[in-house]
Amino acid sequence: MQSAPSPFPARIELRGEGLVLRDWTEDDVPAMPALFDHPDIAHWTPLVSPFDEAAARARLARDRRLRGEGSVILLAITVDGGAPCGEVMLRRGEAGVELGYAVGPAHRGRGLAARAVRVLAAYAHEELGADRVVLELEAENAASVAVATRAGFRPLDVPLIEGEEKGRPYALQTWGRNLP
Repeated sequence: MQSAPSPFPARIELRGEGLVLRDWTEDDVPAMPALFDHPDIAHWTPLVSPFDEAAARARLARDRRLRGEGSVILLAITVDGGAPCGEVMLRRGEAGVELGYAVGPAHRGRGLAARAVRVLAAYAHEELGADRVVLELEAENAASVAVATRAGFRPLDVPLIEGEEKGRPYALQTWGRNLP
């Protein structure tokens, strides 16, 4: 019988590559719709759309519940620990550690997602003992493919993950990065 994953720390703050990845707080709720209520995010991610204040509060509650279960960490991407620019996610599953990301439209083009993924991948290796982390993305999502490449990930020779989300079929490629 496999044991449940150990819980994550109640508070996490990671620094590196000119970023501070920190816990979401109640103070961030008003900023979250500007980050996540966008057609690109609605199309490429499972985040609800429209993403309003109620969705932000529900996401914050879900973050706290999943972290307490030891399965998911959602962290705000910031440059100084202040205003959020996006989000980076770490999920522990049967196949290992998966990362995900979303950057608000006003903050794109600054390399935030790739840097945040590298910082969180280092955390997965150093603190969780992960030898490899993966990203799951659609090949048609050119921005996400660019992030994965800049973060040092490469496509793995594994079957596509196919499904449907929000009434739209998808086929996710698995990209991996072996950690030192």
